[in-house]
Amino acid sequence: MTDLLSALPKLEVCTSHNRYDILIGHDVLADPNSFAGLAAGSHGVIVTNATVAPLWVKPLERALAGRHQHLSVVCLPDGEAHKDWSSLNLIFDHLLSHGCDRKTILYSLGGGVVGDITGFAAGCYMRGVGFVQIPTTLLAQVDSSVGGKTAINHPLGKNMVGVFHQPLRVVCDLRTLQTLPAREVRAGLAEVMKYGPIADSAFFDWLEAHVDKLLALDPQALTWAIHRSCSIKAHVVGQDEREDGLRAILNFGHTFGHAIETGVGYGQWLHGEAVACGMVLAARLSAAAGLIGIELAQRIEALVRAFGLPAQPPPLSVDTFMSLMRRDKKAVNGRIRFVLLRALGQAEVREVPHEWVHQVLEQALRTPGSPGVH
Repeated sequence: MTDLLSALPKLEVCTSHNRYDILIGHDVLADPNSFAGLAAGSHGVIVTNATVAPLWVKPLERALAGRHQHLSVVCLPDGEAHKDWSSLNLIFDHLLSHGCDRKTILYSLGGGVVGDITGFAAGCYMRGVGFVQIPTTLLAQVDSSVGGKTAINHPLGKNMVGVFHQPLRVVCDLRTLQTLPAREVRAGLAEVMKYGPIADSAFFDWLEAHVDKLLALDPQALTWAIHRSCSIKAHVVGQDEREDGLRAILNFGHTFGHAIETGVGYGQWLHGEAVACGMVLAARLSAAAGLIGIELAQRIEALVRAFGLPAQPPPLSVDTFMSLMRRDKKAVNGRIRFVLLRALGQAEVREVPHEWVHQVLEQALRTPGSPGVH
């Protein structure tokens, strides 16, 4: 494992305004060297949740000992349902009541919800303070912790209120994944999987051949999957920091997936579960548009099912899907734009006739089988 990590190239994200490292390894969360070179203001604030705090706050506090005159912890309620104004204000209340200034550093310790809401708080507090991402879920390590997209949810749409605010560093500790429930591991693999269809056909082939090892959290397989995922995302973000063009391909499956999350109620389906189903639908829509053959759409669905993820949507109406997707951030003048595949490893953002979307949804909703999540 150590040999593999040392052999892999160092990862960094370089945008027109920022440059930061992505550290991947075992026990890097507890290593003071992981935070060397970062600015150290008088206040450091760890933002975490009630599930993660008992597991990883103490090791992080020890790693940060001496970096700040004042180190404190904000503990948020756990779950997507709490990615809202109330939780955001808990952070602001803490920062203000502790006299935190513009040199304060926030440390996001948790999954995607904690990372998104901490980054949003950091981007807004005193018009912007620094923050470090320390993702503890597979999904967060390969996706949401990298790239500076931060947000909270609104009852009418997921991630609709937020800012772009890049972290100072991303610290991915592989040991934290050993504490994840199996369902969270599967959800994270959905975000790993998306990088194959949109950017790397060889990686998709590799994923198909390593399903069992990834589900078993094999260290070698997991290390390569995380490294390759972060490498692709860093490359894309470096070219398009604010999602003006290329970066939108990272949302493959997300237009359908966000509609599912909002439609069934935040937290009922995990983000990765909704994205997995969304990728199946987006692949079918790509085939319906004549961009790919149905065989590729079937391969994508087969891999989703092999990872134990849902391929059939929940019983929302087609009208509900369409209404929710019109609020998607890629929509323009109420016209829905989808990330579709031109080939395995190649994606683009485009509009398609609504009748095609209706057809794909109607067929999926008629398909026998349980749309439930595990």
